[in-house]
Amino acid sequence: QVQFVESGGGLVQAGGSLRLSCAASGSTNTFMYSDMAWYGQAPGKQRELVAAISSRTGESFKYADSVRGRFTISRDNAKRTVYLQMNPFQPADTALYYCPAVVRAGGTLIPPPDSWGQGTQVTVSS
Repeated sequence: QVQFVESGGGLVQAGGSLRLSCAASGSTNTFMYSDMAWYGQAPGKQRELVAAISSRTGESFKYADSVRGRFTISRDNAKRTVYLQMNPFQPADTALYYCPAVVRAGGTLIPPPDSWGQGTQVTVSS
């Protein structure tokens, strides 16, 4: 079951910006209670956590070192949508970006298997 639909990706030049969106499907009413995260999967590499945001506080609680200060995660519970503002892009940001729900287990984040959507592709050119 696909719970979230990612969108907003595209081809962008280095130094440019995009805002990715991740919308909860109509089959769920639990978005406001879910911690959310963005993951990126670069070509030939494993998925890597980019950012995460709390359901309780509405504030981010995790950023990858490589994106801190450049990317901003946010959420709008009324729209059941989480965003990733990406600015400015670097070529290394090229990846397929996913936005699963996550649960916290100790110091790690666990995305339920059915939380993965199709992702949205971001390609950064020079």
